Amino acid sequence: MIGQAETATGTATVTKRRWGELAPSWLALGMNVPTLICFVLILAYPIFFAGYLSFHEVGVRELRTGEYSFTGWANYAELFSDPVFWKSLKNTVLFVVISVVLEVVIGLAIALVINEHRVKLSKVTKFLILVPWAVPPIVNGFLWAFIFNTQFGYLNRLLYQLGFIEEQVIWLGNPSTAFMAIIIAYVWRTVPFNILLYHAALQGIPDHLYEAAELDRATVWEKFRYITLPLLRPIIAVTLILRTTFAFMIFDEIFAITQGGPGNDTWVAAWYTYKTSFNPPFDIGVGAASAYVLALIVGVVAIAYVRYVYKKVEY
Repeated sequence: MIGQAETATGTATVTKRRWGELAPSWLALGMNVPTLICFVLILAYPIFFAGYLSFHEVGVRELRTGEYSFTGWANYAELFSDPVFWKSLKNTVLFVVISVVLEVVIGLAIALVINEHRVKLSKVTKFLILVPWAVPPIVNGFLWAFIFNTQFGYLNRLLYQLGFIEEQVIWLGNPSTAFMAIIIAYVWRTVPFNILLYHAALQGIPDHLYEAAELDRATVWEKFRYITLPLLRPIIAVTLILRTTFAFMIFDEIFAITQGGPGNDTWVAAWYTYKTSFNPPFDIGVGAASAYVLALIVGVVAIAYVRYVYKKVEY
């Protein structure tokens, strides 16, 4: 009886202590309050303020006085009537398609090579693929700008010594080659991201699947098609979403290599926003509208990827 009484007293004490504690939901909310405050101050406020500016006339005079006159949809109307904006948007879509395809194909090919234990250079390759990833984007842009330089660039020198060209090629003065230069510089910097993800996924594929395929006398292509590729589809879907989102925001290589030239042939959406907002006549309202349109496009593409790419992966 005494033992039962002591047990009952202990249970009551524990019950009282539990009543004094916060509910799990309130505790979770309290733990996340600092994160929510930082999110509001660092992300949410600038986003909503940019949306506010996109509906107002904002220039140098307005920034000095702090008085922004409401213009409604005038900034968006001016944006959609600008042929340079549509050209920038077209260049952005073209850049995204080409760069993402190259990233996936090249990244998967290199990941398959370094995953092959019989290739002696695979260990060296694992180290070298980290070098582009460690280079800051703006530094990467200046590096490739020097490589494509007409007079001092290593590309012209190498091609001339190999006998492929007889005179210097103006890579950054031709619209098609300038656009190609940006794609090469960007893919060189970003493809290691895909390689690392694909290589990690390849490490998780059980060896007995390939051993069983070898017993069935499957070819290299058949093993890749029926074993490797299906098991990599989820990670490929993830890289498609991430790389497409980041490719839409290409800016550093444009700034360092072409500055949007020649003319406006290498303008992209992010560069259009920058030039409109921070170059004369400093139309920040239109620039904010451009940024919101780009964000809307990226959001739609991301949702489409999640709904359709992931849906196919599940099958």
